[in-house]
Amino acid sequence: MWTDKQRGIRVTQEELLCKNACGYYGNPAWQGFCSKCWRDRSRPAGAQRQDARPSNDGTPLTFSKFEEKKSTEKGRRINTMRRLFWGSPSPPKRQESPETYTNVLKAYQSLEPGDFPGFLKILRSSSSQRLQSRCTAFLNTMEAYHGLPVQKQSDLVQDFYQSFAEYFSSFPEAQVTQIMEHVEKLIMTRLHKWVFCHDSCDDEQKDLALQRRIRSLNWVTPQMLSVPFPDKKTAVTGDPFLPAITAIIEMDAKRAPQDKLACVSKCSQHVFEALSTSNSEPANADDFLSGLIYVVLKANPPRLHSNMQYVIRFGLPHSLMAGESGYYFTNLSCAVAFIEKLDGPALNLSAEEFEGYMLRRRTPSVRNKKQQAARDTQHLLEELQGRQEKLDQGVDALNVQLQDKVSELKVPWSTKRVTPELMLIYTRSGSARHNISCLQNDHKDIMVEIEEALHKLHAREKAKRQQDETEAQDEAMEQQVTLPPPFARVDAVTQGSPACGAGLRVGDEMIEFGSVNTANFQNLQNIASVVQHSEGKALRVTVIRDGQKAQMSLTPKRWSGRGLLG
Repeated sequence: MWTDKQRGIRVTQEELLCKNACGYYGNPAWQGFCSKCWRDRSRPAGAQRQDARPSNDGTPLTFSKFEEKKSTEKGRRINTMRRLFWGSPSPPKRQESPETYTNVLKAYQSLEPGDFPGFLKILRSSSSQRLQSRCTAFLNTMEAYHGLPVQKQSDLVQDFYQSFAEYFSSFPEAQVTQIMEHVEKLIMTRLHKWVFCHDSCDDEQKDLALQRRIRSLNWVTPQMLSVPFPDKKTAVTGDPFLPAITAIIEMDAKRAPQDKLACVSKCSQHVFEALSTSNSEPANADDFLSGLIYVVLKANPPRLHSNMQYVIRFGLPHSLMAGESGYYFTNLSCAVAFIEKLDGPALNLSAEEFEGYMLRRRTPSVRNKKQQAARDTQHLLEELQGRQEKLDQGVDALNVQLQDKVSELKVPWSTKRVTPELMLIYTRSGSARHNISCLQNDHKDIMVEIEEALHKLHAREKAKRQQDETEAQDEAMEQQVTLPPPFARVDAVTQGSPACGAGLRVGDEMIEFGSVNTANFQNLQNIASVVQHSEGKALRVTVIRDGQKAQMSLTPKRWSGRGLLG
């Protein structure tokens, strides 16, 4: 998919679209297909269901070759959904009058975009009791059968979305989308703890593998990815991609798929902002993908694979198949796929160079870059000193001329006859004074520039000395195993608690807790989030104890004391 270009990592618009040429965005997680085409392909031939994607005229599309099996399959699925919604093989007849039905529709039509509290208020009203009962029955059934395979649960949730949307079939598509986003948030906020990183899939193992992969690529520089960074003339302090890094890390704290997608969109928008700040040219799609890859490598977001799979399985299809969120999520999927398959040629490195970096035998030439920056500063200083010398020479020459003119004017004016020659001398002396004043001002400006250049030169020499000292220490410890810095310390362990049973001790310094590690840790809320979503699941915990690394398996669970760990 990616080819080497002069700028960025190349991916065309056609490569982002579904391989089935349906016009929607594809995704590497679905082997290049959109969610609808992938579901149709992944189902057995005898279990094909009716295509529910709306066409331009609002009527569903049908496949004639499945017409015979469609009725049987449709009836089976409808009965399944009826049992979920109403708890009986057949639903009760609509109890609401046409006037009530019309009033309910009007209430939902009056909703403002993004007004989730207003949606809940309408749903809980007596006129919406039927819709509220459907949601409650579905949630209770899903929680009761949370042990089902995650793909089966995904199918049930998607069928619920489709069935619920039929209630508003008379609405414009934009309003139906708005209402379904509220429904998704309501349903998935409740189901998150049951279906996220489900036991029936290998999401947790893939999370750890992806984190290890990203950690092993921490040597990749923006220059290797052809990511535009601020040039010397741009006044930018720090990493311009830091807001994007923060946004993508926040995705793990969200529960609803649309909220996770909002974090992806926010991250992508910050990437475009950083690119526009870093480059005088407008940001293009190639620069965007390169910048997004750089952000993922720098952030190493916790449980990235699980979060993406959660959005794919339980998000609204239209959010991933089209629109801005679909474009951003597809690019994020491409970025992750690129990182998983990253090799030397993708970074314009030979196989030997790439292997050297991966085995830590080579490091990016930070010293060479600092030395080049110091040389550039030295050249700038020499140029400024040359300009200073020329200004000094000009000032000296003008002073000599001025002294000559002044000597001619030393005779008192009362004894001199004013002639044109005398007036010319006086005028030229005034001009010389003006020129000297201008040169003195230029001299002051140059002295300020020289002072700034000297400060930069000394600062870079100091940084170079510190770098040399650091590298010397690294070389002295080359044969030793270095441990990452801890991000938390165990202050207390309660007897009989899950933490005690796992072998944690007071004084242990934490360097890994499930998907949280030194690279992506921000605050203790990260650990709390992992514990909350991993109840009953074994987590790998790595600590530093007596200067040595120790690993153990810790399962958060309820016990006689407070919390899930103790």
